[in-house]
Amino acid sequence: MRSEDGGKPDAAVVRDALGVGVAVGLSGFAFGVTSAGSGLTLLQTCALSLLVFTGASQFALVGALAGGGNPFTAAAGAFFLGVRNAFYGLRLSQLLALPRAVRPFAAQWVIDETTAVALAQPTRRSVRIGFTVTGLTLYVLWNLTTLLGALGADAIGDTDAWGLDAAGPAVFLALLAPMLKTTMERVVAGLAVVLGLGLLPVLPAGVPVLVAALAAPAVLWAEGRRRGRTGPAGDDDTVGEGR
Repeated sequence: MRSEDGGKPDAAVVRDALGVGVAVGLSGFAFGVTSAGSGLTLLQTCALSLLVFTGASQFALVGALAGGGNPFTAAAGAFFLGVRNAFYGLRLSQLLALPRAVRPFAAQWVIDETTAVALAQPTRRSVRIGFTVTGLTLYVLWNLTTLLGALGADAIGDTDAWGLDAAGPAVFLALLAPMLKTTMERVVAGLAVVLGLGLLPVLPAGVPVLVAALAAPAVLWAEGRRRGRTGPAGDDDTVGEGR
């Protein structure tokens, strides 16, 4: 069935949303194993997926705890990673235009994957379908595979040897990369990676993530300084180039 407003066919939207939901939802198994291997109980692991439900923050939290980081530092790193979802929500609230009573429930599904699928749609109908199908599929699968991963952690043994803790960040980067369309966005992402990885050996677990978050304001400040130095002459050059 094609959308009444001439947008993308509903079946195509559902197919794309299911593809993202299933592919990412299965990585919840890696989180369950990693969390249990970091010392969290089955209840704590499942509660994180049920209530937090944002993979990057969950992996950051258990990764920092596994590395011996302070619980408050680990929580702070996870929190700052999760702040991006608030900005997603500002944009999605305009696109979805959901009834007020539904918004608190929809907010739980405002994550990287649902945002990526929703923003790729041409009409409000397809945005709502994409968001809902992706959110529902991912939430159910993520929590189910988290449970299975936590239960099977003992059978797997040393989680570090399997490298399962890298599954979540790898999925996150795969989703993020296509969204970096401008030079400034790529510079911010690159600087964040350099800061995070470069400081990993010298700072306590969880702290490099907090420092990496400074990449955005640092690049914005540098860009502001650059534009300030060019002044009116820079503006004239831009007009002359026909941009």
